Amino acid sequence: MRTSSKASEKVSFRCISLIVVLVLGQGPIQRCEFVCFDCFRAVTMVHVPQKIREECEVFHISDKQIREIMSRLHTDILKGLGRDSHADAIVKCWITYIQDLPNGKERGKFLALDLGGTNFRVLIINLGENHFDMQSKIYAIPNHIMTGTGIALFDHIAECLANFMKEHDVYEERLALGFTFSFPLKQLGLTKGLLQRWTKGFSCSGVVGEDVVQGLKDAIARRGDVQIDICAILNDTTGTLMSCAWKNHNCKIGLIVGTGSNACYVEKTENCELFDGEPGKKELLINTEWGAFGDDGALDMVRTDQEKMISGMYMGELVRLALVKYTRIGLLFGGRGSDMLYEPGSFFTKFVSEIESDKPGDFTSCMEVLDELGLSHATETDMAAVRHVCECVSRRAAHLVSAGIATLLNKMNEPKKIAQLVRPGIQPP
Repeated sequence: MRTSSKASEKVSFRCISLIVVLVLGQGPIQRCEFVCFDCFRAVTMVHVPQKIREECEVFHISDKQIREIMSRLHTDILKGLGRDSHADAIVKCWITYIQDLPNGKERGKFLALDLGGTNFRVLIINLGENHFDMQSKIYAIPNHIMTGTGIALFDHIAECLANFMKEHDVYEERLALGFTFSFPLKQLGLTKGLLQRWTKGFSCSGVVGEDVVQGLKDAIARRGDVQIDICAILNDTTGTLMSCAWKNHNCKIGLIVGTGSNACYVEKTENCELFDGEPGKKELLINTEWGAFGDDGALDMVRTDQEKMISGMYMGELVRLALVKYTRIGLLFGGRGSDMLYEPGSFFTKFVSEIESDKPGDFTSCMEVLDELGLSHATETDMAAVRHVCECVSRRAAHLVSAGIATLLNKMNEPKKIAQLVRPGIQPP
């Protein structure tokens, strides 16, 4: 990568457009590639009608806008870290109280609990030398529990934990448990966190403002049949960073681009004015909660809130709204839509990935998706246009993600170590 000496001091979004190759909302990131913005082109451009191309220009974010986004995110991060500005900060930058990353020498048997939606996952993990063994099971949370009491929720989780331990022949053992809790949380220590608000359809009473670790501890104690020590509560981004750092000790950022979006990173302790933990250690993990970035209008110049443009919960709907508009003005499907197309939420984010997975000139997946939406009358030109819309929306999301990543790298002053922090894929010529 050729850069001037001045440019090398800061990570340029133009040189590190993070093209996130994954099924958003469907699973973990499979591969990340760094490519130059100027080198990335939609493969269907030659097949797309000029009017569609012009309409899709609204999805383009200029260099100037990206720089402004990075500047505003950096300002919001500083507000979140500051003692006097934190209360009013949009990007909260919560203290995680984690100051040590794994060194790869950790050994033993552990439980993990991942609660972040209508299902939760319980895992048992055996860490060995340079390898690990993991078994897991997914448990559902019935709607009446999601909207019931906090006691009922934690009793249900404790029951599932006990059943899991029986199934894996560790019922009589005393095990440590890491608790991943993917809801807005104000941490007061490694094992203490106050729920700020419920999201994702939950409304359990008696939990907001309370310590969720204590709630789970009380439920386990009420059973009295299993021995579980909750050793940490953490956000899913923090868990991502910690698990990757176990194998790659240079990992410094944890990124979630799924149903929602968030990131955590390693910050200098001296910059964390709210931290009141153990002195002397130089670094501290910060959970940014950057999904809220733009809630105060900071991103009005690109007409979006951060999470609503890049996360799996919204991308499919953004494509659908564009297709509806282009159909109604006669640019798609001969002006004839379908009941399914006009139904909010009918175009799933997974459709975006499926359509883009086809090779150039092949519209097999696109045809299947459009058939499912009652658009079997679509022509090949329509399908090329639909793919182009998907590419524009996903590329815009990738550019916004890359702007966030570049902001964090600059904040950590780590641009020269970028190859170690994130394994590069395609390099610009």
